[in-house]
Amino acid sequence: MSQHPDPTRPPEPTPPAAGTTAQGRPLPPDSPAGPEGPAGPVGPEQPETVGGWHRLRLMARPRATRANAFAALLALVLGFAVATQVRSTQAQGLESLRQSDLVGILDNVTQQSSRLDSSARELQATRDQLINGSSNEAAALKAAQQRLAALRILAGTAPAKGPGIRMTIEDPGSKVTAPVLLDALEELRDAGAEAVQINGSRVVASSSFGQNADGLEVDGTTLHPPYRILAIGNPQTMGAAMEIPGGISETVRQLGATVRVVQDKNMVIGALQSPRAPRYARPLPAPTPTQ
Repeated sequence: MSQHPDPTRPPEPTPPAAGTTAQGRPLPPDSPAGPEGPAGPVGPEQPETVGGWHRLRLMARPRATRANAFAALLALVLGFAVATQVRSTQAQGLESLRQSDLVGILDNVTQQSSRLDSSARELQATRDQLINGSSNEAAALKAAQQRLAALRILAGTAPAKGPGIRMTIEDPGSKVTAPVLLDALEELRDAGAEAVQINGSRVVASSSFGQNADGLEVDGTTLHPPYRILAIGNPQTMGAAMEIPGGISETVRQLGATVRVVQDKNMVIGALQSPRAPRYARPLPAPTPTQ
């Protein structure tokens, strides 16, 4: 059955259009768009933001999983292994040497100490002779001559004789370099060598080592293998020093060369150095005695 509008009932009000007031007028530009305007609802956004930060904190929080526990255990084991290796490396030194090597080092130190004590006693006796001796001039002259002879040997301007070792390095592949020979010289000096000769060259404190197109050179003189090194000093001490693990003999063998050391009780070093005047150093004047 169809219904007809009641003419006596007033019509229902029409809702205002979007962007207008209740009277149908347009809203100003700076007026809020209403609860459902372009900016959208404001209320629901805050719970979403809070929920996002909460989820982020939950994700960043460490979790007690098997993987995390295994990673922590692995880090602890690795740190302990590194610390143990560092301590063991620092502790290595004389402990890694053989008994014979330790005996040789101890003997070297003992003999060096004995030489220093003997030298100190000789210097003290010379001082006493110069101060209290009746023949001061003769004692002073003798001491000066002995000192001059020792300085000439050290400077390489005088021949030297005495016990020592002969070391021969065979180098068919020409693998031995100037630094290797320099290391050999330093080890001999550390073992108490007082005079050294390599092939036909006298080696002193001012000697220089180098290489050229023809081979090695010492003080400008070219050397060819085999290298024959003569050193005057304590034969047992120097011989043991050449065979210390990690020393010159092991280095030469690793290069493919061979080394042979022979002790000799009566050696002669005849190669000489030409005396060279210093370019810059000058002797210091003797102090004037005060009255």
